[in-house]
Amino acid sequence: MRHSLRSDIEIEAPPAVVWSVLTDLDSYEDWNPFVVSSQGSVTVGKKLTNRMQQPGGKAMTIRPKVTEVEPERVFEWLGHIGFPGVFDARHRFEIEPTSTGSRFTQSEAFKGVLVRLMKKSLDTKTMQAFDEMNLALKTRAEAQARTEA
Repeated sequence: MRHSLRSDIEIEAPPAVVWSVLTDLDSYEDWNPFVVSSQGSVTVGKKLTNRMQQPGGKAMTIRPKVTEVEPERVFEWLGHIGFPGVFDARHRFEIEPTSTGSRFTQSEAFKGVLVRLMKKSLDTKTMQAFDEMNLALKTRAEAQARTEA
């Protein structure tokens, strides 16, 4: 089974600032309510160690592989729960310039045998986590943009 989620937000900061906040993995614990910590390198082919936590849930560590990086535009990884094909998740962040700053999109495409069982949680808790992370990124990037102005 396949399923996907998407959350967008407008950010009054240029793509370079949004990218800077998004790819400063060491600072996630200071601002990110969903990916509460991340270690590794934003480099295609490298593995990350991400500690993920949905609202009201327990934290879980995943070790996804970075699959796409286009500075100031795209950061993507592919992770698995268990073995590939059981529950695969391709997590993607996209930044687009706008007349007032940036449009940030967080999306994830899920596939595997566990997706059907987890669909309700994905649509509620995971979607809420996306929205909360997007808002926290907006707050941090806009604050950073103001101090750089």
